[in-house]
Amino acid sequence: MSGIYHKSAHAIIVAGLSLWFLSASALADNDPWEPVNARIYTFNSYLDSWLLRPVAVGYTKVIPQPVRTGIENFFYNINDVNVMTNNLLQLKVRDAVSDSGRLLLNTTVGLAGFIDVASTVGLQRHQEDFGQTLGRWGVGPGPYVVLPFFGASTMRDSFGLSADWFINPIRQINDEPARNGLFILGQIDLRASLLEFEGMISGDEYLFVREGYLQQREYLILDGEIAYDDYEDF
Repeated sequence: MSGIYHKSAHAIIVAGLSLWFLSASALADNDPWEPVNARIYTFNSYLDSWLLRPVAVGYTKVIPQPVRTGIENFFYNINDVNVMTNNLLQLKVRDAVSDSGRLLLNTTVGLAGFIDVASTVGLQRHQEDFGQTLGRWGVGPGPYVVLPFFGASTMRDSFGLSADWFINPIRQINDEPARNGLFILGQIDLRASLLEFEGMISGDEYLFVREGYLQQREYLILDGEIAYDDYEDF
């Protein structure tokens, strides 16, 4: 399963485990472009199996776990800039203050974020992006789409992905080789983090990922407040 810089990818897999409790017909209505999406999903899967996954497996074999943890922390620290910005846009001032504290502490004491000092003192990591911000503003998700290379998304989240990349600190690096190198390293580290979840996918992989993604995004936008009207007895 591919998904460039999609930090919530393992949450999609976990959310997909509750597939059996959902109204499948209701979710299918969100995928009017399923024939095209399925083809793109197949392309992404092919790319993943022949390139991304082998590189990720090699990465885990060559790079020791403590170093990989530091790299993962580094990219989480960079992402805290986006998280803080989106919390501010959603008027979640307390969370934004916590994010700014995380960013300051991890960037300085945590050596550019390689050590997650902030979590040890109670400043927990949040998960916010511009797609969630748009959802909080009342913008509907629109049709489900599978983006080439990027994977599962919606029309709203596709726009949000572009906005998040626009404010991402990595994009601001003027040195092109350094910028591209960091981007590629982030994708490799992300894909490596998904290896342990691969066995959790069951049944039709396309449907599993689609329904897991849509439910997980709703869960995040509602801050965990499940809309029980969307569930049916089975």
